[in-house]
Amino acid sequence: MILKNLFPGLGSRKSATVPMVKLTTAEKKRLAITLFAGKIIGVLVLLIGIKIILPGMLGNSAFAQETYTAHETTMMNTANTIWTLVAAFLVFGMQAGFVMLEAGFARQRETVNVLMECVFDTCLCGLLFWAIGYAFMFGQGNGLIGWGGGALAGGDPKSWYFLQGTPLTYAGTGIPILAHWIFQYAFADTCSTIVSGAMIGRTSFRGDILYSIGITGFIYPIIGHWAWGPDGFLALMGSTGHLFPSLGTGFRDFAGSTVVHSIGGIASLAGAIVLGPRLGRVFKRDGGGMPPAHNLSLAALGTFVLWFGWYGFNPGSSLSAMDMQGIGRISANTTLAACAGGITAMYVALWFGDTKGKFDLGYTLNGVLGGLVAITCPCYWVSPLGAVLLGGVAGIVVWLTMVFMEYIRIDDPVGAVAVHGVAGIWGTISLGLFACGQYGATGPTGADNSAPVAGLFYGGDASVFKAQCIGSFTICMAVFIVTIIMMFIINKLPHPWKLRVEAEGELMGLDLFDHGTEAYAS
Repeated sequence: MILKNLFPGLGSRKSATVPMVKLTTAEKKRLAITLFAGKIIGVLVLLIGIKIILPGMLGNSAFAQETYTAHETTMMNTANTIWTLVAAFLVFGMQAGFVMLEAGFARQRETVNVLMECVFDTCLCGLLFWAIGYAFMFGQGNGLIGWGGGALAGGDPKSWYFLQGTPLTYAGTGIPILAHWIFQYAFADTCSTIVSGAMIGRTSFRGDILYSIGITGFIYPIIGHWAWGPDGFLALMGSTGHLFPSLGTGFRDFAGSTVVHSIGGIASLAGAIVLGPRLGRVFKRDGGGMPPAHNLSLAALGTFVLWFGWYGFNPGSSLSAMDMQGIGRISANTTLAACAGGITAMYVALWFGDTKGKFDLGYTLNGVLGGLVAITCPCYWVSPLGAVLLGGVAGIVVWLTMVFMEYIRIDDPVGAVAVHGVAGIWGTISLGLFACGQYGATGPTGADNSAPVAGLFYGGDASVFKAQCIGSFTICMAVFIVTIIMMFIINKLPHPWKLRVEAEGELMGLDLFDHGTEAYAS
């Protein structure tokens, strides 16, 4: 009753009808002028408020010189930490994409094995990266390996093993060390998961445990330290007192085309070579071809999940929410490279090879992923046009590599070597070609474009291109040599620890042989 007295039309359709009022031309003009004036006043009030609260945003010289109060610094560090954590969660979510993609491309009888490997690798990686991996990769040490302490910890000589003795924040980022750890753990987990893709269907689960320890605990963090560590020899290359000082520039890999993807892809190649092809696998040149994927719907869904996760992978590597232009540009470049890679891979498969005349979904999915892998290194320094061009080349590179792998009889069920290994190499060296000469470095308070990076196609000299080639070649060769030795040794162990599963287990299917269950029980 009270509501009806206050609102007489409540509950009555008839009384709720509002009669239309026809305004004269003069009344319409007055209404428009009033609305426009109100918006202008609102904007002026907003600008005045910004001028009072954050004077630097309107050109205050103190802001331009990057002198901040303690409160402003705390707020920026908080924003950067939130940004980094959200990105870490997105990257971690890529594990769902990996299990879908790999399981979709695998045969039905090895689906559970793929899922179990990915889950186990994620758990194992977390413990190893906590115990030793983070210290090896991001701790201060020497050009080859880190362990912690030193200037990054305020002169404290204690190692960072088990995340002990670490400072509150990492280097000059202002981000808590544990937030930085969770972000980098998600990257390490990605590298670890890549490796299993080329080894599907014939790797024993116990053998998977052993090589995962080697890659996650030692190969990835130690070799990754060369490029991303505070004193890695590739990161410091080109400077006085370090490798090739006359080069004048170091190796760059913004989000990991080489450090994450090429390491994973080249390790996959080593594993596939040592294992040999799956039993009964007949290659194209021998009258056969790749066994059909058991669930392309799952593979396509996994690709989109991975694409979504890449919006944490690449923009999140800025570790800075303050670099608004930078993270926006990275996101756009990531999208465009993926689109271009998918299109070019689809069309080269349509025009050439054994799928000529057909729009092949598998090649298209891997083309998208190849574009994403390629843009991961140069995403900060290239323009949108550069992203389209290098992403399009990546799609072609992926197709060519998959055809070549089939020709030389290397069995890679998901195309991990092509997508992560070779596309990662292309993306890394493409920086020396497509860096547009407008952008320098990101940072906790925003971009620093005082020393922009320019590639050969944008008026730069060959120094960046040379540095990228040196870094990519060094890392890929080191990973291949160390990994193939490790895989060879594991494959010489007695059953059941041997890398390759027993023939009876492969023919039965790893789901039943190693795990005692099927993915699609009738």
